[in-house]
Amino acid sequence: MAAEKPLLMPPRASALAEFSVPFPVIGVVHLPPLPGAPAYAGMPMREICAAAVRDARALADGGIDGIMIENASDHPFLRPDDIGPETVSGMTAACLAVREAVEQPLGITCVANGAIPAFAVAKATGARWIRANQWANGYVANEGILSNDAARALRYRKAIDAHDVGVFADVHVKFGAHAITMDRSTTEQAGDAEWHMADVLIATGTRTGSPTDPSEVEQVRAGTSLPVFVGSGFAVGNAEALVAAADGAIVGQSLKQDGRWWEPVDVHRVATLMAAVRTLRQAA
Repeated sequence: MAAEKPLLMPPRASALAEFSVPFPVIGVVHLPPLPGAPAYAGMPMREICAAAVRDARALADGGIDGIMIENASDHPFLRPDDIGPETVSGMTAACLAVREAVEQPLGITCVANGAIPAFAVAKATGARWIRANQWANGYVANEGILSNDAARALRYRKAIDAHDVGVFADVHVKFGAHAITMDRSTTEQAGDAEWHMADVLIATGTRTGSPTDPSEVEQVRAGTSLPVFVGSGFAVGNAEALVAAADGAIVGQSLKQDGRWWEPVDVHRVATLMAAVRTLRQAA
């Protein structure tokens, strides 16, 4: 009798079960600078929350399938162990406000690579997944040399009973490179991320808003049985190629006014992109 595959963890529902459509598109709410961040200028939390709600409603009105909350304006970003309670509390307040305003499933990105803080926010707010920029293997990034955070983060998720919060893990995240890239291919890195118990893998470009090459998606897919999402640069112009290659997309910059990530969400850009995606879904 053939040996059975070892059980790595209790069976989990598919990460795509959160969405009722093929190729779900997740729009990003980039929060204003939170208290403690270098660019924070004293904006009251009620105004930060109001800005997050406006963007979330614009995404929802444009037909987006899911929403990701990100503290993108807190740059330069801290290493995971240095992310403080002020960031967790600020993100929690904003996420609770968004949760009351829209019905789309929510996710959390606590940059850079704050998987444990993101799990804390998700548990408090009912968010359904986190994005982990660096999940498996060593990484050289703007924040310096980072170790993978999967082992500690998964144990933290277990400790707070957040088993229903999934992990969307980048394979080759923007603004950095794996420290062992020369002896591990993209396909092998994808397999490593699956072994580290991610639920969805993400293929990206090299910077915020830079297009994801369909070949990068294909290399990630070759190493995993998990869904593969596009993590940057998804737009009307490349939607046909990327919908054919991937299982979903996370999009921020192309949905903002003038295509700048720090500007408010433009509901007309959202509606235009989602109309294109719906046409491609019907053609598939």
